Amino acid sequence: MGCKVKIQKVERPTNKSFSVSFPTTLADAIDLQKGEEMEWYIEDRNTFVLKRRAQADSFIDRSVAN
Repeated sequence: MGCKVKIQKVERPTNKSFSVSFPTTLADAIDLQKGEEMEWYIEDRNTFVLKRRAQADSFIDRSVAN
């Protein structure tokens, strides 16, 4: 699943940064909560991985035998 986002440049007198909006459809799909901490990893110049700092429960019920 993919979702397009735009990068915004934020320039304030005391802080210059870039901002990425997280689409609501993705946030709902992974049960993202306000204030959760995430961390960026750079695999290469074209691949960025956003990872939850605290591990969330899986959607998959692994107790069911196949």
